[in-house]
Amino acid sequence: MELAYIPSPSHGVVHLGPIPLRGYAFCIIIGVFVAVWLGNKRWIARGGRPGTVADIAVWAVPFGLVGGRLYHVITDYELYFSDGRDWVDAFKVWQGGLGIWGAIALGAVGAWIGCRRRGIPLPAWADALAPGIVFAQAIGRWGNWFNQELYGKATNVPWALHITSSTDGRVPGYYHPTFLYESLWCVGVGLLVIWADRRFTLGHGRAFALYVAAYCVGRGWIEYMRVDDAHHILGLRLNDWTAMVVFLLAVIYIVVSARLRPGREEVVEPDGDTPDGDAVALDKKADDKADSKADDEAAETTDEKSDGKKLDGKEPDAKTDTESDEAAQSKESVEPAESEELVEPEASVEAARGEAESAKKV
Repeated sequence: MELAYIPSPSHGVVHLGPIPLRGYAFCIIIGVFVAVWLGNKRWIARGGRPGTVADIAVWAVPFGLVGGRLYHVITDYELYFSDGRDWVDAFKVWQGGLGIWGAIALGAVGAWIGCRRRGIPLPAWADALAPGIVFAQAIGRWGNWFNQELYGKATNVPWALHITSSTDGRVPGYYHPTFLYESLWCVGVGLLVIWADRRFTLGHGRAFALYVAAYCVGRGWIEYMRVDDAHHILGLRLNDWTAMVVFLLAVIYIVVSARLRPGREEVVEPDGDTPDGDAVALDKKADDKADSKADDEAAETTDEKSDGKKLDGKEPDAKTDTESDEAAQSKESVEPAESEELVEPEASVEAARGEAESAKKV
């Protein structure tokens, strides 16, 4: 008997009257809230508006749940469609069984729809949400503890997980708590992404790609320790191959993106009060176009006024000078006539005086 070990809960569900409260579901819900909360803080820090992350999560989360369940059912179809199995169990998500690969893939489709409706780039939104997603995974893994599932090989280490259930082929005993290993690994990945994002100013989806690559490294060695049934290809579990392929794709994306689009997005969300991003973008474009046209018209009007002032300063002056010359000539022509008229009366007065003096003498 082991002296130190991690006990498993005797029940994964607690009934509150007729309402079942399942530990697995609680872990998923808490993880979603943490992801949205942290993603919202990071989105605002990048210049986005409050509430945008939650609005897009309304699309991403349901898509992610469906994608995660589809991946699990497809890769473990014998659990639901083989002899003696009930296919209805494929819809019982609360019993466990969500594949992270399908959750991220289909969740990205839902996020793309939400981002397109808001007129924001999906890579920028994914960068803001990346640490929150991996922290949500860390919390969600504790749901496996409630269900006594996804444990590793038998061990006698002090932190061994004590499995007590014997349903679905389980053998009671002490095993590696792979759920705990992955939970701790996810916490480390989240901290790594936050640090790298601040240190290297990651953008254009590279923070999200770093999260994917780092998670795949941990998932590879943790998956190798698990003992639950899984499909094998060339001696490796299917999820190991998936982790290797996704890791390579993430690294390639980081390298190519850094060369094509270095740095980080300057604008992650258009301004405006309209929730429809396309309308906001169109309105902004129209306003910019109208402002540009108004500026051009104002410039043309200013040029015309300047030209008019120049003309007013030159041509009217020439005209005024001509009129002044004509007036001066007229005045000169008039002044002699007036002088002659003045001379003639003076001569007549002198003549009359002379005749009067002559008459006196006689």
